[in-house]
Amino acid sequence: MVTYVACYTVSLADDIVARVTAVIDGNTVEVVDAANEKYKVMLAGIDCPELGQDFGEKAKAYLEKILLRKEVKITWAGKDRFGNRLGVVMIGDDDPRIRLLKEGLAWTAEKNPDQELEPYRSWAQQKGKGLWKLDNPTPPWTYRRQQTMAAPKSS
Repeated sequence: MVTYVACYTVSLADDIVARVTAVIDGNTVEVVDAANEKYKVMLAGIDCPELGQDFGEKAKAYLEKILLRKEVKITWAGKDRFGNRLGVVMIGDDDPRIRLLKEGLAWTAEKNPDQELEPYRSWAQQKGKGLWKLDNPTPPWTYRRQQTMAAPKSS
């Protein structure tokens, strides 16, 4: 008797259709595809406040309202320096990254900001939307570095 085992993997070159099962924070979701494969996906090109920052919980709640339990199409955009999958997550023709930026709930990425997304961040900043109501909002990458520096060192 011969047993065959099917192995299903998705390369980063393949778009996938999946259902959002969890929103981790303002720019990270968990999805499950038709083959029941789970993926953690960070929205490419944006960075939202961390959950411990002003507007962090609001960004997460906003993304939950848009994406939770919805079917989405993900176009893979590579991985970050930590190995996290980056993707452009679309719900129909709607790009949640643009909505987060327009609400003032996200920055464009620190390194190599997407020039197509930058006008939405700039508009929200000019209008004083969301985190741009603050005098000097701390970008999440700065906040993360500060948290790392403040963490006790193990010996």
